[in-house]
Amino acid sequence: MFRLFRRLMLALLLAFILPVGAATAWWASVDRPTSWRAADWGPSGLLPLPDGPAIHVLAARTGGWKGAVSVHSWIVYAAPGARSWTRYEVVGWGTPVRRNAYAPDARWYSNAPWVVGSLTGPAAAALIPQLEATIAAYPHSGVYTIFPGPNSNTFVGHVLRALPELGVTLPPIAVGKDWLGPGLNATRDAGGDVHLSAGGLAGLSLGPRSGLELHLFGQTLGLDLRAPGVKLPGIGRVGV
Repeated sequence: MFRLFRRLMLALLLAFILPVGAATAWWASVDRPTSWRAADWGPSGLLPLPDGPAIHVLAARTGGWKGAVSVHSWIVYAAPGARSWTRYEVVGWGTPVRRNAYAPDARWYSNAPWVVGSLTGPAAAALIPQLEATIAAYPHSGVYTIFPGPNSNTFVGHVLRALPELGVTLPPIAVGKDWLGPGLNATRDAGGDVHLSAGGLAGLSLGPRSGLELHLFGQTLGLDLRAPGVKLPGIGRVGV
């Protein structure tokens, strides 16, 4: 029995290490800026001007060697009648919770963003007041720790757990998304997903939106049950 357990633990460890190693090797071959000063922080052209109420969750690979295994995420929205987007995120300098610090679809350390998930139309319009209230009540607004959290992904993860109507979960490589606070924590979010965390260093999530996830040192290994796929450390979601 002990031998079986040991083999299972070894298999799980390799399931985390091998994808991270592959992602790091790939990242080493990518041409990227040598510093934040040399990076492109301008608009990517991903988002047109709003033509109705909408909420988008965006993400882009972050800078330096962190980019091999993690993304930076943020939220943009437009209320009914708005002619421009409002962007919220957490960063590691200045005031942690930032409003419109960058263009809504700006590159992050020269890395192009993508839309993780969206809600549009009347459903978005109805949810925006709750979104604004959730952002205003973010409990870690004066704190930033790059690892294990709270960081940019902790902020967006907190908002998404509070607003299951968005139907969005962050990419598996959003390091810090599962940080629930120091020490051991357990919570059931507004959408019914269950989350356990040991200071963001290890944990698990289970539910209709999360699927089945195992967390280790900020990385995620799991299964997406809504749209069949696997979640791989360092690589992200692979599937339909």
